[in-house]
Amino acid sequence: MPRAHLVEVDSLEALVIIDNELDPLSNAAPDTVHISGSMAQLATSSPHQLYDRGDASRELRMDDICCSAHGLSILVTATKGDIKHSVLFDTGPEEEAWERNVKRLRADLSRVELIQLSHWHRDHSGGMLKAIRMIKEAKQAKSLSDTGLVVDVHPSRPDYRGFGIGETIVSLEADPTFEEMEEAGATIDKNSETHTVLDNMFLISGEIPRVTSYENGLKGALRFDSEEGDWFSDEMINDERFLMCNLKGKGIVMFTGCSHAGVVNAANHARKLLKGSVPFYAVVGGFHLATSDETQVESTVSDLEKLDPAVLLPGHCSGWRAKFAIEKQMPGRLVPCTVGSRITF
Repeated sequence: MPRAHLVEVDSLEALVIIDNELDPLSNAAPDTVHISGSMAQLATSSPHQLYDRGDASRELRMDDICCSAHGLSILVTATKGDIKHSVLFDTGPEEEAWERNVKRLRADLSRVELIQLSHWHRDHSGGMLKAIRMIKEAKQAKSLSDTGLVVDVHPSRPDYRGFGIGETIVSLEADPTFEEMEEAGATIDKNSETHTVLDNMFLISGEIPRVTSYENGLKGALRFDSEEGDWFSDEMINDERFLMCNLKGKGIVMFTGCSHAGVVNAANHARKLLKGSVPFYAVVGGFHLATSDETQVESTVSDLEKLDPAVLLPGHCSGWRAKFAIEKQMPGRLVPCTVGSRITF
């Protein structure tokens, strides 16, 4: 794909709506990204004078703090000049968690023009129908002339996905169907190839090439075929796609849902899509190393270091061992992707 198809953006903001980890206390490493959403920033002016609290004028309410959940959802907003576009990357595992956190974050859903589903797994699609409805309602509440909403998905939707543990098959809940998403108010755009969206400010990948020797998909993953009435091996998760932007003066910022294809494979593919001429700045999202052995974690971190990213923001399925290894090998570049964080690049 020609480099010119993805334009440079002036700034980028990522609002983490759903992630496995909550940490409103820790500061980001210096010289990486700006993070807001801490306890102190959540404290709001009291709606009434606090007569019984001395000189206190602000109150921190626990119902303003987000809750973690097993999944991922990030609202990404890119700005170029006076043009601004927003993409919702995944929708978390279930509707209640997504709605609760959006309300607590006071996110402006009216700006969302497109939802991208990284891959067909319920922990990324479970909040989809609620997200569509709430976005449409937010647009209508502001009387926006263009209330359209596109959901960008891979066309190969499994009937069910699951995994094997010994002789036992564990099925995941079904992902929302195309018909359900349309009924909720979205237009479905099925894509399996690399393409850009929203004035070429975002790139959505096609299938991610498998190159590394140690990134071998999701071990034990299965896919159910209703016509065959049986489960089949599905370890490659070939429908997985990442989202990326080209940040002016910085380079590639890549958002990955789970990295079943391998976070190194995904990162290298992102560079190749821009002909290898744009530096790598950041990787945000799931690195899928929580269940990996020490050797794979070390190989992954070593190969990520070769890309020389300024910052790595592992979340969701990355696991504490991978975060520890990143901080040990690349001190000062780790910023965990925690729920409730507003990340400014």
